[in-house]
Amino acid sequence: MRLFRTKDWILVVVVLIAAAVSALAVIKLQNNTGRTVRITIDGKLYGEYRLSDNQVIDIDGQLGYNRLVLSDCTAYIDVSDCPDKYCMKYKPISKENEIIICLPHKLVVEVVGRNNAE
Repeated sequence: MRLFRTKDWILVVVVLIAAAVSALAVIKLQNNTGRTVRITIDGKLYGEYRLSDNQVIDIDGQLGYNRLVLSDCTAYIDVSDCPDKYCMKYKPISKENEIIICLPHKLVVEVVGRNNAE
């Protein structure tokens, strides 16, 4: 008596192919690097900038000051005058739909896929 029959091998191959396709889909979705950083203050557009441009953006709103750094296709806040400084603790963002929020200043920094800053 054989341990595996032909139908068993076919089932194993189909399961392995399905697992490989699923893994590739997950990897593809996770590597969705955005191209633009959109900055809004109190729901109003402050500006959009290319994520690939290395620059420092001073955001001086009515509620306070933040400095956003765009470096090596990532964005992060390195200076803020808000009381809790929680926005400075976010890890650098680079993928589409990642955000940094500074609640006291009503500031939202979001990575988006399309590039409107060109």
